[in-house]
Amino acid sequence: MEVEPLIQLNNNKCTNCYSCIRVCPVKAIQVRYGNKHPIIKQERCIQCGSCIEICQPQAITYRSSIDEAKELLESSNTKVAILSPSISAEFEDITDYRKFVQMIRALGIQHVNEVSFGVDLIAYKYNELFSAYKGKYYITSTDPVIVSYIEKFHPNLINNLAPLVSPKIAMTKVVRKLYGDNIKVLYIGPDVASKDEVRMYEKDGRIDVAITFIELRELFRDFDIDESTLEFSEFDPPLGYKGSLYPLRNGLLQAAEMDENLLTTHIFCVQGKRAMIEAIAEFEKSVKIIKRHIHVTYGNWLIGPGTTNRGNTFLREHHIIKYANKRLRNFFRHEWHNELMEYSSLDLSRTFKENDQRLPAPSKEKIDDVLKLLGRKVTDRYGCEECGYASCNDFAVAIAQGLATPEMCSTYALRHSIDSSVETKEIRDRLQMIQIELEQTREDALHEKQLAEQASELNDFIFDKLRAGVVLVDQNLKIIKANNSFTRILGDDAKEINDVIPGLVGADLKKLLPLNLTNLFQYVLDDAQFIDGKDMTLGEALINVSIFPVRKNKIAGGIIRDMRAPEVQKAEVVNRISEVIDKNLEMVQKIGFLLGEGASDVEKMLNSIVEFYKSGNENK
Repeated sequence: MEVEPLIQLNNNKCTNCYSCIRVCPVKAIQVRYGNKHPIIKQERCIQCGSCIEICQPQAITYRSSIDEAKELLESSNTKVAILSPSISAEFEDITDYRKFVQMIRALGIQHVNEVSFGVDLIAYKYNELFSAYKGKYYITSTDPVIVSYIEKFHPNLINNLAPLVSPKIAMTKVVRKLYGDNIKVLYIGPDVASKDEVRMYEKDGRIDVAITFIELRELFRDFDIDESTLEFSEFDPPLGYKGSLYPLRNGLLQAAEMDENLLTTHIFCVQGKRAMIEAIAEFEKSVKIIKRHIHVTYGNWLIGPGTTNRGNTFLREHHIIKYANKRLRNFFRHEWHNELMEYSSLDLSRTFKENDQRLPAPSKEKIDDVLKLLGRKVTDRYGCEECGYASCNDFAVAIAQGLATPEMCSTYALRHSIDSSVETKEIRDRLQMIQIELEQTREDALHEKQLAEQASELNDFIFDKLRAGVVLVDQNLKIIKANNSFTRILGDDAKEINDVIPGLVGADLKKLLPLNLTNLFQYVLDDAQFIDGKDMTLGEALINVSIFPVRKNKIAGGIIRDMRAPEVQKAEVVNRISEVIDKNLEMVQKIGFLLGEGASDVEKMLNSIVEFYKSGNENK
């Protein structure tokens, strides 16, 4: 099953303040032209969670494991919780750690163990590794953020990563050996990177679900668990010794009881984002000169994104030391040592996988071009760091690599804001002119619409007043529009339909006209040919039909005249006598041309007949 990304950005909440980009140590959050919001490049992310902590609108969050945890708690398997040593820094509001243990059990957990014993076990292994020096210097691999950073951005150092699992995985191997392989293991800690780290292991190193302290508090609320209603309960053995100090910068060295004398030690301790970046870069460059191992952590064990109240680092360190002192006051070291030896035979080794995410370095010319665009001198290699990059040069490199845009530079943005003020005024004036023109266009369009409506009303009036029947039909011989004369010519049946459906709109022409007539309409639709003045019968009536194409295969129109109508009879007699006159005149002209005489007299005679007939009709 595909797992959703660990770090997620909600565009609906994002305000584009770019704080996440500034704080990301590996620039895994990208800004590109055309995108409204930043994009998290999951393949580059090392899951440190710094972006989560800095995001004020809470647009960046981590994947919730609450539902997975509840499913685990409902399981019929034996359930074991392993707790990070950071609990003393997070849960100072709980009066006694024994109450806290009982609160965990109240969730339905049968066994509650400390990861601090896993720290002791791993510290013992580190002591062995460093003591058996064979010319290689190591970087500790206890922090999944550091491991991811090296695998992705310093793959040349993979062989220098200590080949040992993290304390939480070591503790998982212990409890699986102790309680059996069928148990369900829940890890509770301050960081979010562990959520994906635990998915890498199977069999005896498998952690089923990892949740943060914030999510644990949510479970307490959902299950209505409060310390005031519970008794004391102790952690299950094996108990940790100095592993309780693990969240501190040198906690691992304390647990391993390594030499920390600056004059004689062979290991340096580094904690924090900037220190991590600088230390690993220097290790890669100068380890042959430095000749030291380095213990590097990101700092999430005290104030990670999975904790509440992330400030007051010194106060949290105080709680860690205070808790360790309390636990070790009556500690049975001999018993602890025996358990350490018992579980030291477990396979705590691991390997690492290169996942190179370094981008090709842009050419010097391209970097110089970007610096000029930013208004920086090519020789200027420093900057204010407001963009999130250590120098203007680094920022220019990021722009050239497509990870950033110039607008992230406050100086660049301000300068362009001033430079564009005049352009902005001109644009504003042009927009006002366009608005005036649009208003005028809107008024003109409204006037034209009114004229069109008036013309449409006039056309409909004229259409209905025509004495000839007019009809328009579609390709299925359905009536689109018909006038009153057409309805009158068709008779009573058509009138009844017209009373229900004015204009016979949608009526089937095939049911109103005989087949020979509808076939003519179909012929005109198919072939786009005119039929002009064809005499036909409609029942007992004689009609004259003209059919014409309006749109080929789509629309055809028909004009039907009732030859019984007086006005049609008169007009038709005149029309047909005119046709006879025209034909005879043509013949007489030909004869006159041949005979050379008499043509004009004949023409006058015939014209006088027509005029006489017309005048007679008008007097009636």
